Amino acid sequence: MGCIIRGRKWRAVLESGRIGENGNKNSNDTGNDTDNCTHNDTSKEAFIMAHIVTPLYTPRYRPTGAERARITTNKGLIFVELFGKEAPVTVGSFIELAQRGFYRQLKFHGYKASSVIVGGCPKTRSLGPAQVGAAVRGVLHGIHPGTGNAGYTLIDEWESNPRNHHLDGSLVLAHGSKPNSGSSQFYFSLAKQPEFDKEFTVFGQTIKGLAVVHGLAIGDVIEDIAIEGADEVALRQALAEKAPEAQP
Repeated sequence: MGCIIRGRKWRAVLESGRIGENGNKNSNDTGNDTDNCTHNDTSKEAFIMAHIVTPLYTPRYRPTGAERARITTNKGLIFVELFGKEAPVTVGSFIELAQRGFYRQLKFHGYKASSVIVGGCPKTRSLGPAQVGAAVRGVLHGIHPGTGNAGYTLIDEWESNPRNHHLDGSLVLAHGSKPNSGSSQFYFSLAKQPEFDKEFTVFGQTIKGLAVVHGLAIGDVIEDIAIEGADEVALRQALAEKAPEAQP
């Protein structure tokens, strides 16, 4: 996801996955966030990579609406109510990925003060926290956090979702500039932001651990995501089928 700037340009953070150093919080930052944003201008390759056409996917698991996510980070636990009835495709995919261990050891790679913290890119799996920050700043060449995906894309569900409201702690699917281009990357909304309600699918809401969400920074680690309240039989059947191949 690229440069996070309020307004039209701001959407780049939710589309390309890469965020610059200025105006963003790294795990070893001392603060002093601003609204300025820079990004790695070796971005032609990253832009092409971020726009590779991938197939639309229909999850095998159909959420019941009772599922919750327990997200373990190096900063603490976050509990999220998932909107399985309102955004079944997005939630179904998220559950399958979580249960397959897809999110394990991924790092948050994008941040904008009072707006979003972004994660879910498999390109960050093999990187240490400092390396993620370096890659985002363009110091670590050839690695582009925010351009990886799960090997497929998902249909947008923001239009049909009655709970599609960006609130403090909302869990939202990030996507590219084209419709139906979201995959594995997500962000936590850090404030009420109704201007994004008609662009991005909100598929969950933090119910515990909001302080942890606000304490996350670039380079922080998703240690694991566990799903509670799922239909275990249906989930086992869904996971028995071969998973699409991720694009790390």
